[in-house]
Amino acid sequence: MSAGRKGFTLVEALVALALAGLFALGAAYAIAGLGPKLRLRSGIWEVTSGLNQARFRAILSGVSVRVVFADPGFRVEAYDETAAEWHAYRTAFLAGVIVRANNAPIFHPQGTVSGLATITVSNAAGAYRITVAITGRIRTVRTG
Repeated sequence: MSAGRKGFTLVEALVALALAGLFALGAAYAIAGLGPKLRLRSGIWEVTSGLNQARFRAILSGVSVRVVFADPGFRVEAYDETAAEWHAYRTAFLAGVIVRANNAPIFHPQGTVSGLATITVSNAAGAYRITVAITGRIRTVRTG
């Protein structure tokens, strides 16, 4: 640009626009790659918090509480002794993850569990295994 002229030439403006477009494309690609990872973390948190909620509800209310897993989520149910049936009080749908369990753990008022369970939560970003021990301890381990 000469000393007497003010402004940009057409070539300079096009180069600046092309660079801005490349930066925007790179940012969009980086953000799109985070989606599955964030959905997996959210799914792990939901399942873990649902299990903990069931355990503490059983301890505090004095009734058995179970967690039933069915893809794409889970249902928390409390046992009604007078009607002799399970009543759902929380249902969670987990978008973007696959949830599989080998059992429906039942938390008892003492804090213990019958129907020990291993739950797998997975998607394209990886997989986690959540185990429920007989003592009610919930453990999460990355498997893939």
